[in-house]
Amino acid sequence: MLKFLLLLFFLPFFSFSQTLTGVVQDSVGNPLQNANVIAKPMVENSGLKFAIADHLGRYKLELEKDTPYEVKVSYLGFEEAILNLPANFTIREHIFKLKETGQELKEIVINYDYQPVIVKKDTLIYDVKAFTSGNERKLKEQLEKLPGVEVDKNGGITVQGKKVTKFLVENNSFFGGGTKLGVENIPANAVDKVEVIDNFNEVGFLKQVSDSEDLAMNIKLKEDKKKFVFGDVEAGAEVANDNGFYLGHTGLFYYAPKTNVSYIGDINNVGKRTFSFEDLMRFQGGVSSFISGRKSLTNLYNFASDNTDVVENKSQFSAINFRQEINSKLDIEGFGIFSKLFTASLSQSENEYLQNNAFTFENKTNKTQNKALLGIGNIKLNYSPTNQSKWFYNGQIQASSNDINNQILSVRDGAQNNFQNIQNADNSQWKQFLEWHKQFKNKNHTTTFVLNHSFENNKPQNTWLTDTEFLAGLIPLQNDSEYNIQQIKNVKNNSVDVLFKHYWILNNFNHLYTNVGNNFGSTQLNISEKQLLTDGSINNFADNGFGNDLDYVLNDFYVGFEYKFKIGKWINKPAIYTHFYHLKTKQIASDYSLNRTYLEPQWNSEYEFNQSESLKFNYKLSNDFPDATRLLERYTLQSYNSVYKGNALLKNERFHSASLHYTKNSMYRGLMLFANASFNKKIRTIRNAIELDGINQFSTPILTDNPETNWRINGNISKKIYRFRLQFNTNLSWFNYVQTLNGTTTTNERNNQSFGLKLRTATKKWPSVSVGYNKDYSQFSGLTKSTFTNDRFSFDLDVDFLKNFNFKTDYEVTFNQNSNNQKTNYRISNAYLSYQKKNNPFRFELSAQNYLNNGLKVNNSFSDFLISNNTTYILPRIIMLSISYKL
Repeated sequence: MLKFLLLLFFLPFFSFSQTLTGVVQDSVGNPLQNANVIAKPMVENSGLKFAIADHLGRYKLELEKDTPYEVKVSYLGFEEAILNLPANFTIREHIFKLKETGQELKEIVINYDYQPVIVKKDTLIYDVKAFTSGNERKLKEQLEKLPGVEVDKNGGITVQGKKVTKFLVENNSFFGGGTKLGVENIPANAVDKVEVIDNFNEVGFLKQVSDSEDLAMNIKLKEDKKKFVFGDVEAGAEVANDNGFYLGHTGLFYYAPKTNVSYIGDINNVGKRTFSFEDLMRFQGGVSSFISGRKSLTNLYNFASDNTDVVENKSQFSAINFRQEINSKLDIEGFGIFSKLFTASLSQSENEYLQNNAFTFENKTNKTQNKALLGIGNIKLNYSPTNQSKWFYNGQIQASSNDINNQILSVRDGAQNNFQNIQNADNSQWKQFLEWHKQFKNKNHTTTFVLNHSFENNKPQNTWLTDTEFLAGLIPLQNDSEYNIQQIKNVKNNSVDVLFKHYWILNNFNHLYTNVGNNFGSTQLNISEKQLLTDGSINNFADNGFGNDLDYVLNDFYVGFEYKFKIGKWINKPAIYTHFYHLKTKQIASDYSLNRTYLEPQWNSEYEFNQSESLKFNYKLSNDFPDATRLLERYTLQSYNSVYKGNALLKNERFHSASLHYTKNSMYRGLMLFANASFNKKIRTIRNAIELDGINQFSTPILTDNPETNWRINGNISKKIYRFRLQFNTNLSWFNYVQTLNGTTTTNERNNQSFGLKLRTATKKWPSVSVGYNKDYSQFSGLTKSTFTNDRFSFDLDVDFLKNFNFKTDYEVTFNQNSNNQKTNYRISNAYLSYQKKNNPFRFELSAQNYLNNGLKVNNSFSDFLISNNTTYILPRIIMLSISYKL
């Protein structure tokens, strides 16, 4: 079998392609940017070739040897030009000169028996059947065959190098607009066309004034699927061992002209999640896109990401999405999700605590069980009374519950301490927003009004159980045979944001925008700690400086002006905002209030060299006021070795931030280049001062004028070479800050460098193969110096063979090394063999997850005072047979 696969892979290397290059011009020799060049094969069983001319009119077609082609060029307002090429043609360059038609056309249509591509101003439409074979199972497999479209492992989509940020089906948001659920669940046989819409805006008449950088992908369904139920179901069970592993999946979709309903369900215990964290962030949105900066207390990460870094995992997930057109002016859409999750994890760490002149070592074992429930319901109303007016209302309710049982074994200087930490949290949240957008008759004036409201009620409880006294001198324990410490929190957050924005188009090159808004936020925070003694009495920590009762209000009223002007290809938007901040707190001992007025300038600038190359610059001066937890005036218990006290007199942090972003995308050269540099400097900084005694920590925030600087440079360059794509990426960061530990102030530096190289095949006729290498460096310099290195090699293979079979495998090996020259490594690998006949609804798959049966992962980390070597245990080898049925 292996010899067959190797032969199948290397056989195509003995065939060669032919390249045709040239230029598309008008009759006087001017280049025609974005002209479409289509090469239609004149024989069966050969694929269509497609290219788009760059800003110089250049095109490049890679054509198959021994195949004759008809090459046709189309461009808005010009007559089509045709070039017939025989098999094994000898010309390598051809200039197309197009004649004007003298007519105003609204769009370009490349007119074959099927229309493979339709090009509008900001829209590219693919006719899917022109590029696919019909054997594809999911939308993801179809997208990977469209020219200029790429899909990554996490379901993210890029089109000609730009990431898709909105995902639609039949012009409506699909499950919150994330791409993963769509590409992995929509059946291929339901898709007719794929539309890619640049500078997407949900409100059409805002497009000329709003700076939308969204790229939307809209899936158009076949006519027979627009009032039809379609989808698939899958079930699988372990076949090699008796560990009880299983999986089940359902994706059902109903689309009609006025009614759409989608359902996705998943149940498994192999660590597989249908719902990515990015999807969940979209689902838990409920906040207007015109409002930014609101933080949520609820941590939903555990519900979303694939999690095989556990020893046990049971996941149940259901989601339903619907849309109903009430009439021509009103649509109602919404979704509901439910997630139930149980995980058990086991990790071990070797910790080195850094003090001024001493080091403390701890060996720590952590066993955790987590039971989590989540429910989200969302409703959205879309009302358009006229073509120049738009209303949106969105309401969302969210409820979650987490029960965590954490067993900690801490070994220090030969002495063992056992802790049990039981955490329970019931969280609820209600979020809603109202938007109104109005364009006036002369179309030079447009107005937006936004009202945004959010309410959170979180009730976390913590219990620490141990038979050994701990945190001596930091918490007021009474001697007992067993120690039972209980902490109860109640946190209520309420926020109301109002924004009025007016857009005034002075002329085609000058715009003036006026902003008036108010952001109001309040927090009620109550924390109590006590010791439950074995004799039934209670030791209330409040008598010793613990327990907090805080009422917190922060109001920000602002007025801002933005002036947008264009000089040639250069667009600038300077802005000046005046903020009136009011901070007020009421606590047990005293009240505190603060009023500040600040000017906060901004500058956004973009120079577009051409449609495929641009440079962007952004600058902003900001003020960030401390949240409620940083202002707590009394002590609070954080963990088995940590106590925290806030600072009721803190003021705001103040910082500069700037970024420079360069992008270049040349289909002619097969080149994609992205580079980003960012700089952040805090000139007034809040940072925790830490007192460390062994492993016990006491921290409190302080405000200083010590600057903090953070530089980050990242980039990615990708080049197509023959039928391969070579990709190089890098990520560099430098973080410099001042830290106080045990009364000694030091300057710390945390630097990271990452370099990656990947080579993969870039032709549909060969198996999909990629080989990658990543090198990571991490350095810490402060009380001590530490260096970590990480080498990671990866290999992926996806190959079709024997007509109905598909084989996929991925392999990754990681090598770690720390400052003490200790070396560790681990390997993770998976494989999948599937069988499905064309037009047969049944599909069979044999999968082997972690087939090398590696039981652990190892990594290193460091913080301001802690260096750790961590070992995490993971799920064992899982061999499963699954069967799916396509409706």
